[in-house]
Order: sequence, then C-alpha cells, then structure tokens
Amino acid sequence: MEEAEKPAEEEKKAAPAPEVERHLFEQRKVLIFGEVHDRMAREITGRLLALAGESDKPIEVYVNSPGGHVESGDTIHDMIRFVDSIAPVTMIGTGWVASAGALIFAAGRAERRVCLPNTRFLLHQPMGGVRGPATDIDIEAREIIKMRERLNRLFARETGQPYEKVARDTDRNYWMSAKEAVEYGLVNRIISSAADLKKG
Repeated sequence: MEEAEKPAEEEKKAAPAPEVERHLFEQRKVLIFGEVHDRMAREITGRLLALAGESDKPIEVYVNSPGGHVESGDTIHDMIRFVDSIAPVTMIGTGWVASAGALIFAAGRAERRVCLPNTRFLLHQPMGGVRGPATDIDIEAREIIKMRERLNRLFARETGQPYEKVARDTDRNYWMSAKEAVEYGLVNRIISSAADLKKG
C-alpha cells in the first residue's frame, strides 16, 4: 500500500458505522475528529450543507482535533459561518482543540462556543516548510507572515483580546485549560452534560 493511501484507509476503519452516521444526521450532530485536511473539509462541508438544506433547526458540531492544514480549516470555518446564517450552529470542544482545530472551533458565535471540562486548547503561529529556490522560500515566508497576522486578528476578534496580546501569545505554543479558555474568551461556558447544553 502506498504511504498516501494509509491515512485514508485508517480513517475508513475509524469511521462511524452507517447506522451511527444516520443517527447523527437525524440528531443534527457533526463530528470533527482527527487531523484537518482537504478530505475532511469536503466531508464536513457536504454534511453542513445537507443539514442546512433539510431544516433551519440548530446544528451541533463536536470538535476534537490536533489541527492540520490551515486552508482546510479555513474552509470548514467559513462554511460553519455560512450555514449559521440558516441554522444556528453550536460548537462543542472535547479532548483537544488545537491549531487549525481551534480555528474551526472559533467559527461558532461567541455565545454558542462551549466545551467539556477536560478539553485543552492550543493556539500558535502557522507552520510552514518549503524546499526550492531562495525566491520560493522568500515567497512562502511572506505568505506565512500574512497568514499569521490574519489568524491573530481572527482570534482577537473572536475572543475580545487585544491583537497585540494574541500576537504575543501565539508566538509560541499557547495552551489553555477549559477554564483558561473561558477566561480568554474563546469559550463561553463549560458543560458537563447534555442537559447543560440545552440550558443555553
């Protein structure tokens, strides 16, 4: 088996059974678990559009991700915002919500971003690696700087923190517990049960 095929095969093995998928769709729940990449972006986009096309009832998105491809995270972030104009989306963080996973989580409206008690959050600057001529490396470096500034402004807007503070915090790995994420403004409240979620 080719190396590129292994992640897809592993994801297929870990995918919920069809009956579970059907139940999740009927309950209007979307799971974003694992590495963020283009296949995930396509799958999540399809589910969100299908749910929004079926009804304007609320959608719950559960996030547990170490991050991954920033542009794929952008796609999911923007699609959540797009669908939220039709059906209100609640983001529920669990496990760890890191890097591009945090970008996706931040797509939820401030009042509809919650997490479970043991969730950890990670913000940091985007990573990049390119080989080739010096001119290509220079172009890539400038693009990463622009991406970093854009993401810092996004997190500043969504958390209410000053841009300068977010820029300092994300200069290195910035970990937060659930409580710290509430204090930072990334999370609205911590929930421990389905009943807590329904309380709004």
